[in-house]
Amino acid sequence: MGQQDLTIQELVNKIERGEIRLPEMQRQYVWQQTRVRDLLDSLYRGYPSGTILTWETDEDVATRDFAMEQEASASGSFQLLLDGQQRLTSLSAILRGEPVEVRGRKKPIDILFNLEHPYDLQIITEVFEDDENEDDTDADPDAPEANEDEMAMRANRMAFVVHSNKLAALPNWVSVTRIFKEDNDLAIIQEAGISDLNDPRFKKYSDRLKRLKDIAKYSYRVHILDRAKSYEEVTEIFVRVNSLGAKLRSSDLALAQITARWRKSLEIFQEFEQECIAQGFNLSLAIHLKNLVVFATGQSRFKTVGKLPLDKLKTSWEQAKAGMDYALNFLRENVDIDSPALLSSPFIVITLAAYGHHKNYTLTPEEAKELRYWVLVANAKARYSRGSSETFLDQDLGAIQKGAGVQGLLQSLRTQVGRLDILASDLENRNSRSAYFKSMFMAFKKAEAKDWRDQLVISLKHSGSQHSLQFHHLFPQAVLKKQNKETREINDICNLSFISGHTNRKISDKEPAKYLPDYIEKVGEDELKKQCIPLDRSLWELDRYDDFLRERRKLIAEHLNEYIGHDRVDEEAAE
Repeated sequence: MGQQDLTIQELVNKIERGEIRLPEMQRQYVWQQTRVRDLLDSLYRGYPSGTILTWETDEDVATRDFAMEQEASASGSFQLLLDGQQRLTSLSAILRGEPVEVRGRKKPIDILFNLEHPYDLQIITEVFEDDENEDDTDADPDAPEANEDEMAMRANRMAFVVHSNKLAALPNWVSVTRIFKEDNDLAIIQEAGISDLNDPRFKKYSDRLKRLKDIAKYSYRVHILDRAKSYEEVTEIFVRVNSLGAKLRSSDLALAQITARWRKSLEIFQEFEQECIAQGFNLSLAIHLKNLVVFATGQSRFKTVGKLPLDKLKTSWEQAKAGMDYALNFLRENVDIDSPALLSSPFIVITLAAYGHHKNYTLTPEEAKELRYWVLVANAKARYSRGSSETFLDQDLGAIQKGAGVQGLLQSLRTQVGRLDILASDLENRNSRSAYFKSMFMAFKKAEAKDWRDQLVISLKHSGSQHSLQFHHLFPQAVLKKQNKETREINDICNLSFISGHTNRKISDKEPAKYLPDYIEKVGEDELKKQCIPLDRSLWELDRYDDFLRERRKLIAEHLNEYIGHDRVDEEAAE
């Protein structure tokens, strides 16, 4: 194995010229901007940042594109990047000022640098844990939200932050990309308010800008696997290297093992992924791979995927596609769910696919009704978003294989969460990330709740800034903050309704006692009832906020139970 030392700038140039490419086994670019922020901060401090692993080969190996534009290699030869993709893609985007493509969308990586960061670098950065679970399936939907004032205080102690308009407007915060693109720092320093060379800040800012630009000179040790190694051996190295540091998710390692056995299968997977996106279901490749493994092995974990024979992989993929098609059709037509944004977990799709396949896609009307009920209850109760999501998924797959039917799925859910109906107390202290919030939206949409101005039925698919859906604080945030209400109380889902952006801006920070009567006069009380807004006007007064929340919780819980069909299904099961 050879090695060489290359600066970040040299590596970025090689990527731009197409002299470094990605093998098919590599995952897509997935880093959140907070990870890029922390990488820059580590390099700025002079901390070590790992190594790079590449492979030179004469084999005809399938490649995949970087998340940014590349030229074709002038010589026709290139090295395949096995370890370091996330770092080098991020740094390329920053130094070149090029957007990255993430799940079909191009967006810039925009990090700000604090010219006035504290001298004590030990307290600059607080590393916040990013949620990189498999498609957020283990994320806590009711985790507390960050307070804006706290975030501002943290930013002042940091050297790098993800771009925000509020900070970008301040003279001491500068775009990192701009710093790398500017040949002369004088304009940046002048815009920061320095007009006199004798200003002590001039030298401080100049030194800090130079120190930041020197990141491009940071040297990575590049290890190069020799040409004699086979694709299978390189795949094994890739899996081992990335397993040791838990740098890749299990689905990424599984993809490497699958593509080693099934060459150019990534194109096949991505083609079906795009077909699902065209139907409105932008599910990650990880979910499609997990669905494949479920159909191949009967369970959800990727542990045995490397041992599956090629024929089994191909047959299971065809079955998995048929199951996925059924699941998406059922969600869209039977449950009125037309976007994964309305699901508390995409694992619900996998369970539906497995159930349809097990029943040979032949259900009685009663089974279809029960299955709809299970989807809505499992979604509202966040079946796969608490505890070990894969354990719960495997429980449900086992129940399906044993022929326990929908009642078996419901029994597993009862064991996990207790009551299947929704109580007013279940909604207490929930925020907009809660699964109940998604259920609220679906229930209100089913009731044909409309915007109070344009009379469009609420929908995630409205186009245009005026009509795009927003959630509106019935008691405005600014008003409640003046009453010293905590963030948790302000953002309680029972203080939220669904209206258009134009209507939201029109209401601004008016109290409900002032604006709701006007809308009742224009559109009638029914439009408020459809979103479970109490009609007792005394509850719209600011000093009755807590009473308002309690009353609306009761109304929403009743409406959700009716929408889900809890009483109807339970009565039929009892008979």
